[in-house]
Amino acid sequence: MFERPWVQEGSQHQKKLSMGQKKVITKTETDIKQPAEGAVSSAKKSTKKQVINGIAHINVSYNNTIIDITDLKGEVVAWSSAGSMGFKGTRKSTPYAANLVAKDVVEKARKFNLMNIKVVVKGIGPGRESAVRGLAGTGLNLTAIQDATPVAHNGVRRPKPRRV
Repeated sequence: MFERPWVQEGSQHQKKLSMGQKKVITKTETDIKQPAEGAVSSAKKSTKKQVINGIAHINVSYNNTIIDITDLKGEVVAWSSAGSMGFKGTRKSTPYAANLVAKDVVEKARKFNLMNIKVVVKGIGPGRESAVRGLAGTGLNLTAIQDATPVAHNGVRRPKPRRV
């Protein structure tokens, strides 16, 4: 067996194992370090992130509707899609599914004290208007609605004429 420099000697019990068996590493009671009497342990606090202003990115296609809410830096706070809500097949692209997805993602984002959102809509599909209405109907303040749908410009380059 090879030596691991990051594991202290005496802290593991090893034995030769045949192929297919798992090696169990256990630490002895003496190796576990107890904090000193006067020392304060620096435990990580489990504070929730406070996101007052957020951006709702709505991605609408002919097959699905995906909504994610990010903070102003772009880190995702909550997301949902019609597929994750349980819709299958062509029902994922309906306006009803988009409305439910919008309400679901806002409920997930309420844990972070979300108050104001800017909406960015991308794509064309049947649930486009309904997703924005679903976000507006939840009581959040809509500060802006922006369209980020990619638009084709002049297409691809034509092929050269064929030489005969």
